[in-house]
Amino acid sequence: MWNYTKAVHDHFLHPHNVGPLDGANAIGEVGSLTCGDALKLYLKINDQHIIEGASFETFGCASAIASSSVLTDMVKGMSVEDALKITNKDITNALGGLPKQKMHCSVMGQEALEAAIRQWKGEPPVPHAHEDGKLVCKCFGITDAQIIRAITENGLKTVEEITNYTKAGGACGECLDEIAEILAVQLKQKPLVELKPRARLTNVQRMQMVLKTIEEEIRPQLAADGGDIELVDVDGMRVVVSLRGRCAQCRSSEVTIRDLVQRMLREHVEADIVVEEA
Repeated sequence: MWNYTKAVHDHFLHPHNVGPLDGANAIGEVGSLTCGDALKLYLKINDQHIIEGASFETFGCASAIASSSVLTDMVKGMSVEDALKITNKDITNALGGLPKQKMHCSVMGQEALEAAIRQWKGEPPVPHAHEDGKLVCKCFGITDAQIIRAITENGLKTVEEITNYTKAGGACGECLDEIAEILAVQLKQKPLVELKPRARLTNVQRMQMVLKTIEEEIRPQLAADGGDIELVDVDGMRVVVSLRGRCAQCRSSEVTIRDLVQRMLREHVEADIVVEEA
């Protein structure tokens, strides 16, 4: 079980300012359902450049919901200029801390805030997410510019920390060497020649981790939309699940719930997992 603070629990169980905001004149969207996390932030900014209201919609874990909730509380009454000074560290501190594996949730909140304000100003989307960046992590769509920003703003020292803050390298792992080279350049070190391969899990270990991920990460997200999931079988890299409630009605969508479950299990358990529906 993740070691969440009381503030994270409170904001997750009773999130503030949820749903579209009437009169919103600034909207920032970051993340992607295909990556397992997505956030849409609404702001209402008056003529004096003061944020009068804020709300959010998100598809994500407890940390994503809590980070979004506390962010909407933080920005209310702020000037646009002051809001732009909010960092992911500020969001994390307001929650009393986040598990290191969940730091990317606070980064997502910071990026959504920047995107909303840029839209309100009539500027293009956040540059580090869309411009002048070389794609490094294909699984999560993370560029070298995003990785460099995470390193410099948060003082990151290891590849694992970069994954925690950006999710880069958290699925198939093919980009880990490239991430290590970017980190080495930023730290002015010699690039790492080779990374140790991830240890293969036994089937029992795999089943335990799949169950843990379903219970702590996937089920809460599906439950928020009226759905549920049940683990049917784990046979090597083959994971069979049963989708219930509204989840069972989503199979015709472009990005199916099965795809999302598979993506999250690949991120949290092993990169070769294939999810099937019973």
